[in-house]
Amino acid sequence: MTESKTILRALAGETQAVPPIWMMRQAGRYLPEYKATRAQAGDFLSLCYNPELACEVTLQPIRRYGFDAAILFADILLVPQALGADLWFVTGEGPRLSTVTTQADFDKLGPVEDIHETLSPIYQTVRLLTKALPRETTLIGFAGAPWTVATYMIAGKGTKDQGPAHALKAGDVALFEALLERITLATIEYLSAQIDAGAEVIKIFDSWAGSLKGTDFDRYSLEPARQITAALKARHPGIPIIGFPREAGEKYIGFAKATGVDCVALDNSVAPDWAAAHVQVDGCVQGNLASHHMVTGGQPLVDETRAIVKAFSKGPHIFNLGHGITPDADPDNVQRMIDTVREG
Repeated sequence: MTESKTILRALAGETQAVPPIWMMRQAGRYLPEYKATRAQAGDFLSLCYNPELACEVTLQPIRRYGFDAAILFADILLVPQALGADLWFVTGEGPRLSTVTTQADFDKLGPVEDIHETLSPIYQTVRLLTKALPRETTLIGFAGAPWTVATYMIAGKGTKDQGPAHALKAGDVALFEALLERITLATIEYLSAQIDAGAEVIKIFDSWAGSLKGTDFDRYSLEPARQITAALKARHPGIPIIGFPREAGEKYIGFAKATGVDCVALDNSVAPDWAAAHVQVDGCVQGNLASHHMVTGGQPLVDETRAIVKAFSKGPHIFNLGHGITPDADPDNVQRMIDTVREG
């Protein structure tokens, strides 16, 4: 069945007349069925760690829309929790973690080899999905990139400019790099276990890569992605990997070659024509419709969708948003986007 899975064909370098499509955060708060399941779980973390319910919410957008891929329902901050950080979610505000800003904080973290006990329900979700998904639907596993995960661990929450992480990098680079290395090794183990459980593709989300400039980007975004990709491909030959260094700008150029990823996901701050000329020349690209179109809809959604498909039509392309769909999105706009892609 691998040959008929359009996502895998695109990742292998095939140019297709109709690009395959999935959507970041496609299982989520914009869907009424998700809200019902979330209520059943009780809270967000309980939903992540309940394999049956996490499987259910992963399947919901597949049933509704027939996307070409499903992405595992989980959260990038489960890795720091598995390493020993305290993690909780504040309603309306987002995640909170115990911080790592000193050597003493770092020393409290557990060893990489101990993460699987905490994360075993996630692997069970993957196993359930391999049985429940339609045969033509690709299953994507994922993790946060080390830099992005570190920004949360250092600040204890999301920040607009990742200032606390930049401050630690400047003030105690040895501690900062030790934390990044611990996250990198844990991410390799976590993703490898997802593949063992049945994930067919891996995506590495570096949501805050854009705040790294110059050599810092090369050292703390590109290099960890290269290490993770090399380790996973050594353990699991042929596993396709998507890298997403969001808002990398010019640094998107050459990212695939430098890291070994099979596809570069693009945010919507770069023009499709530019990305086709400078990024797609190295292989598959994914993206990059602005997520606000899922809220506003109308003819601009159709026009921009068509423009993106046309811009990337001469090479391998997976259609997606430039970032995750937002909770205020209209589910009908998602269907209109899919119809526009598939109808040409």
